[in-house]
Amino acid sequence: MPKQLFSGILYVSEEFKVTAHLCPCGCNNKIITPITPVNWMYTEYNNTPTLSPSISNWQLPCKSHYWITKGNIVWSYKLSKEEASESWMAEEKIRMAFYENQQYSIKNLSLFERFKEWIECKLKSFFQNMLKEKIEK
Repeated sequence: MPKQLFSGILYVSEEFKVTAHLCPCGCNNKIITPITPVNWMYTEYNNTPTLSPSISNWQLPCKSHYWITKGNIVWSYKLSKEEASESWMAEEKIRMAFYENQQYSIKNLSLFERFKEWIECKLKSFFQNMLKEKIEK
């Protein structure tokens, strides 16, 4: 990851399984999204990136909430404090359960298991995007 990020660019580190970008609202906060089965999924189609699920910067002053879909920013509503807190707690429970029960480590997965996980991520992202497109219509 470069130290200086530029607006409108999504930086991806496959080695460290994270993406980074500047908040698209213009506040210039650096947004880091971990790419794991319990955080965000990154997909690319025709050189256009998609991050799923949405990105909610409720902890920042701007409180921006958006999707990065096919290289575009799709704005969503700003979460209330209650919604943000509930969302964070639910996500934290999922993360804790995943890491406690699975003891996830890519190094411990066989080639077949990594391929299976990659296919599952791609399918999940595909169906999430289809659902999102249906909702937008």
